[in-house]
Order: sequence, then C-alpha cells, then structure tokens
Amino acid sequence: MIRERKVVIFDLDGTLIDSMGIWNKIDKELIRKIANENIVKIDDIQIGIERDEKLREYSKCEDAYLEYCGYLKEKYNSKITKQEIKKLRYKIADYYLKNVIDYKPYVPKVLNFLKEKGFILVIASTTNENTMEIYRKENKNIIKKAPIDDYFSLIYDKSSVTNIKPDPEVHYKILDTLKVNKEECLILEDSLIGVEAANNAGIDVAVIYDKYSDQNRDRINKLPNRPFTDFKEFYDLIKKEFSE
Repeated sequence: MIRERKVVIFDLDGTLIDSMGIWNKIDKELIRKIANENIVKIDDIQIGIERDEKLREYSKCEDAYLEYCGYLKEKYNSKITKQEIKKLRYKIADYYLKNVIDYKPYVPKVLNFLKEKGFILVIASTTNENTMEIYRKENKNIIKKAPIDDYFSLIYDKSSVTNIKPDPEVHYKILDTLKVNKEECLILEDSLIGVEAANNAGIDVAVIYDKYSDQNRDRINKLPNRPFTDFKEFYDLIKKEFSE
C-alpha cells in the first residue's frame, strides 16, 4: 500500500487534526451571537452537516466560507453583513485554534515514520490561509509534537487553488509541482468531499475514520478507498510493510 509510493498527501481538518467538533462548537457560538431570534437548541452534528453541504454548494465561488456566512445570515435573520459574520467567526475561533485543537492520536508517530523513510509529505486542505498560519506558527499542541513546517514539503490551503474540494485541482497542482504520477501518491482523508476529490484526481485514498463524517458514511463507503479505524491502525500497517 505504501512502499511503492513517493508522496503522501494529507487533508488537515478532521484527518491530521481533531478539529471538526471544534468548528461545530465555534459555529454554535457564532449562531447564538448573530441570531435575531431565541435559539433554544442547536445540534452540533447538524451544524457540521449543514456546513459541509454549503461548502460543497459554494465550492466554485471565490470565497466559499464567506458565502457560508451569508447562508447563516439569511437562515438566522441576522442584521449584520456576511463579511462581519465571517470576521466574528474567526474572532471566536482564535482561542480554539491556538490552544485547543491538537493532532489526532498517533499522527506524530506516522509523520516521523514516513519522514524517516524518505516520503515527501504534503498538506492539501480547504482551510483558509490565516487559520493555516495559526496552525503552523501559534498552535502550541502542533508545534510541541510535530511542527508542520518541519514535516511537510508542500502546504496548500484554500488560497492555493481556484476550486476547492471535491474539485481535484489541488491534487493536479501537487502532481505538477512534484513531477510525480498518480500511482506514486497516496491521499489520506476523512470526509466525503475529500474522498471525492481524490477519486476525481484518480489517486488512491485511505480514509481515517472521523465521527463527524458519519452522516456521509454510506456514500463514502461506496467510493473507492481503503478505510482505517484510526491512525494507530494505519501506523501498524505501514510499519509492518517495511518490516517484511
């Protein structure tokens, strides 16, 4: 599965880092601040489902997250602009991004192992540029365990492409930049749009389970992929491959 590869491409949110539940909490707090009506209960999981659906819908827009904030404005009858909502969203997120978000278990071991074996490691994420900078330079958990810039040769965020996942543009860009073919790459993802992007690029994909993608689990399972329960299972497999 891994020995014949040269490049391993990782999604970030929900794959390398345990962040999807955090973003649901952030959006929950945001909704409570912008809503002009009394919100009694907001379901965290439903927030994530709606966000994924809207980001897919707006994936061809210049700023999908701005349009998502516009959707929240209309849904909750907010009097402030979508630009102000987006600004507020990242103000709320600042503490979580710097202090709470962390790698998933076994991720540092996987990164160390692959780096030692000479693989080129790449991040291909729909995370915005500012958030990526926080992960790289200010998140205390990530910096302490495995600084992003020390492990990844290429880092692509949302600003790096015109069309975000499920469009395969970012993967085509990686292939072109590194001058490698599809068969030399492996992608690790957690979400439906990520698996779709990998399939659309014709690159093999391994899916690391994340409970926040369960609403799309049946659709994910119908697509070509290699499923893993967690990074420990992935680590044990790749370590075994190199010991044989």
